[in-house]
Amino acid sequence: MHVDHLVFAAGHEGLLATAERLSAALGEPSRDGGFHPRFGTRNRLIPLADDRYIEIVEVLEHPVADKAAFGQVVRARSEAGGGWLGWAISVDDLSGFERRLGRNSVDGSRHFPDGRLLEWKQIGVRGTQADPQLPFFIKWTSEESVLPKALPGSVDLIRLEIAGDRKRLEDWLGCKSNMIGDLDFEIEWMAPHGTPGIVAAHFRTAAGEVRI
Repeated sequence: MHVDHLVFAAGHEGLLATAERLSAALGEPSRDGGFHPRFGTRNRLIPLADDRYIEIVEVLEHPVADKAAFGQVVRARSEAGGGWLGWAISVDDLSGFERRLGRNSVDGSRHFPDGRLLEWKQIGVRGTQADPQLPFFIKWTSEESVLPKALPGSVDLIRLEIAGDRKRLEDWLGCKSNMIGDLDFEIEWMAPHGTPGIVAAHFRTAAGEVRI
């Protein structure tokens, strides 16, 4: 298991303005990540160290967005003002999660502005929709050269503040949270006052520690 990326829903100001605000805070520029034809969303990416990134995402006015779980989740968070939406864990094999969750993974893809196609399989977005403290799971199926980690950043993720329950997360993962293979940052659990989920993320930047 690898904590792959954090997802941030654009607010009422829109995708570009949200990305510019986060980039200014972190000192790391965003880049156009393209659009998700199966989910009805588009994004911008801010690369982080350790093969991670932040995905800033916005829903499109397209019928597919009303049918896809990811599009529904993004729309709801954006309409609430935007902010942290969830986190994704990449794995080498999704079959164990498919058996445990009782459903099959779905295909995901993203078209880059230059026409390249990034593809993966994912499962668990409906779990995130119901309980935003829970990550969803992805398996990258594209070659290494087009994966987001091909453009590494220099900003370190050092801590996540999550409103929720560690046991609930571990039941979802099917293992202890400290068994996530490369958990080199801290998870700080907070009692939820309202909706569970990511409250804030802390980063080590060239200008010092930043909390978003």
